[in-house]
Amino acid sequence: MPELPEMETYRTLLSQRILHTPIAAVQVEREKSINVPVPTFRDRVEGRTITGISRRAKHLLFHLDSGSVLLLHLMLGGWMFYGTEREKPDRTTQVVLSFGERSLYFIGLRLGYLHLHTTEETAERLSELGPEPIAPDFDAKVLGRLLTSKRTTLKQALTDQRTMAGIGNCYADELAFDAGILPTRRTNTLSAADHEKLFHSMRSVLAEAIRFGGYMENPLFPGDALTGGFDSRCKVYDRGGEPCLRCGSPLVQEELASRKVFYCLQCQE
Repeated sequence: MPELPEMETYRTLLSQRILHTPIAAVQVEREKSINVPVPTFRDRVEGRTITGISRRAKHLLFHLDSGSVLLLHLMLGGWMFYGTEREKPDRTTQVVLSFGERSLYFIGLRLGYLHLHTTEETAERLSELGPEPIAPDFDAKVLGRLLTSKRTTLKQALTDQRTMAGIGNCYADELAFDAGILPTRRTNTLSAADHEKLFHSMRSVLAEAIRFGGYMENPLFPGDALTGGFDSRCKVYDRGGEPCLRCGSPLVQEELASRKVFYCLQCQE
């Protein structure tokens, strides 16, 4: 599932390509991927322009010149492609926004969605999300208060979007490894020093992941050399049984609350 760095990558790359260009046509192949009848969706989106793209947690917000917002959550298996009909992958698309010769294809929206809202409705939909871990006012003390308020494992706390927004399975394991703390630790056993280590790991890991385009490998457009560049830089995620890059011990893969979790017993405690 795309997490904060993946959605930041999409935001940056799409902002360079589709802003202020009229949406010439809208195609909806799966009505369940939107939240209003197809004719209403088409009538309110066709001919509009996207004036800005922002991110909140794992969502992208496409701000239309009408004041409406297209709220995207890709969920598990969702991704996007921007290009011509000839260039697009041979995959089923659920929604297509055409910008003339090129279109933005929304692929794999079986669990995900592209909903049309007013700004007020959008704010209400996002109101229960926790703070952004890369926000300027997010620091080790804020992180400590959030974790101390939980009675669960570190992995579960980090991936709870109501606690903090944008971190999922991959980056919870990566920043826990970077900090040298087991993701299976209970949050009430973490010290202020642990909070400091986690905060600095959170900032460095997420910044690196954004810089290298996240871990999802499907390119956004032909010639996209950024998207997915962090995949090969993952230290533990999806590497169960492989040698730890620090100590050489086999990495552990387990299941925790129906989520895969990866860590090193020698380098994390």
